[in-house]
Amino acid sequence: MANKNLRFPLRVKAVTIDLDGTLAATIPDLAAAANLMLRELGRPVLEVERIRDFVGKGIPKLVERALVGSVDGAAPADLMARALPVFERFYAEANGRHSVLYPGVSEGLQALRLMQLPLACVTNKSGRFTIPLLEQLGIAHYFEQVIAGDALPQKKPDPAQLLHACRAFGIAPREMLMIGDSVNDAQAARAAGCPVFCVTYGYNEGQDVRELDVDAIVPSLIEAKRLIQKA
Repeated sequence: MANKNLRFPLRVKAVTIDLDGTLAATIPDLAAAANLMLRELGRPVLEVERIRDFVGKGIPKLVERALVGSVDGAAPADLMARALPVFERFYAEANGRHSVLYPGVSEGLQALRLMQLPLACVTNKSGRFTIPLLEQLGIAHYFEQVIAGDALPQKKPDPAQLLHACRAFGIAPREMLMIGDSVNDAQAARAAGCPVFCVTYGYNEGQDVRELDVDAIVPSLIEAKRLIQKA
């Protein structure tokens, strides 16, 4: 739920933004790679909408969820060891092929830059897939920092990536806004001490984003820009 006690416009010195489900719709590519992996391993393929619920905690967790067909549950270690490189091989080919920016993203990034707010992309996606995707989407140049899921030992919902971004920007966590689409973003921001907005679309592991502990819920990145000003 949105935090009604926060005063708007929110004064911040930098903005961090999630990738999958916030900047871009990437499910078609992730689902294609997951089903090609399942097919190669002789397992039944899944509906795209089912795979949508599996996205949010990085590729290893997506692979495990696809193998067991559930958000919960664990796959045997030997099966994971076989499956992960298969998924990565297929995803390297599919990455960015059908992914598109959400409405308002290009305009929102441009507006944030015009406000002279430094930007970081903080994602649980592996770095080997993150940079090529941002470049293919034509938005890599907007970000002073890109902190992928394998850049540090921890990833969202752990606050480490956000705290790393704060240190690099030379600002306090309360001065950096996180914009995401899921419980991982909300929990990471709260643990770091950053204000957080969530978009109404995206991938929240099958949960309603309106139930999250966030400071605002916005329909687009351009709408998020209207709730902040540079400190």
